[in-house]
Amino acid sequence: MKAAVCPRYGPPEVLQVKEVEKPTPKDDQLLIRIYATTVTSGDVRMRKADPFLVRLFMGFTKPKRPILGSDMAGVVAGVGKDAKQFKEGDRVFGGGPNAYAEYTCVRDGGLRAAMPANMTFEEAAAVPFAALSALHFLRKGNIRKGHRVLIYGASGAVGTAAVQLAKYFGAEVTGVCSTANLDLVKSLGADHVVDYTREDFAKPATYDLILDTVGKTSFSRSLKSLKKNGVYLSIVALAPIARKVRAAIGGKRFVGGVASPKTEDLVFLREVIEAGKLRSVIDRRYPLDQIVEAHRYVEKGHKKGNVVITVGNR
Repeated sequence: MKAAVCPRYGPPEVLQVKEVEKPTPKDDQLLIRIYATTVTSGDVRMRKADPFLVRLFMGFTKPKRPILGSDMAGVVAGVGKDAKQFKEGDRVFGGGPNAYAEYTCVRDGGLRAAMPANMTFEEAAAVPFAALSALHFLRKGNIRKGHRVLIYGASGAVGTAAVQLAKYFGAEVTGVCSTANLDLVKSLGADHVVDYTREDFAKPATYDLILDTVGKTSFSRSLKSLKKNGVYLSIVALAPIARKVRAAIGGKRFVGGVASPKTEDLVFLREVIEAGKLRSVIDRRYPLDQIVEAHRYVEKGHKKGNVVITVGNR
């Protein structure tokens, strides 16, 4: 089968598309024929081993698993004798691993669900990392109807999902992005948009939640903009070590860390999607053979929504 292999850490050019052995599912595994995956900011960090701590669990001198990729959408092509979650022919989406390939074997009962009926493989592949991350942190902030929520980086993969999910939960949403992306963020339902190149989002005691999806602001900078007991949520800043910090004044909190999604979260997102309340924003599509170009583009940090990799034809 064809796969994009990362034999060592480094720039996009280290990725090589080559023929590798097709995996065989173990008794408790599913074989998935992948039709679409994504290039996320996390994939870029894994490829570069940046931060250096990545090497502690990915491999110190080179990746232990050289096929990267964490999002996928495809069809069940094989079922181990003990696997009960799906049957051959089922259309599924969810987490990888080894998603930069035509096939991957995944544990039965893992982070996968039936694909939304109203999505293509490309659209479904763009959901797991982005929307699950957004959902995790909004829930950490105990989002509820009537909350005033600011999304910093509202035009990125996580940001576009967060804007829509915050609206789904009944919040009043302000999106922060660049001039070129104002219309996109408005189209996702944001009540207000702030062009960070022209305006400072910080306004005294305005927001119940501030979600930073890109690491371009900080808890200290956001403190004055949070209401009493407001929460600053970060998917980037101090992610390996930050868990929960409470400010001395007003009970304001900083919540960081790593998202820990569950299968039921993915099922919830499918229901929201099928209800027409959440859609995938796709900036560019690349075939697997152009994985290097896709990584170069994502690494520039200016993508709108998601970058999707198509794997074969359906």
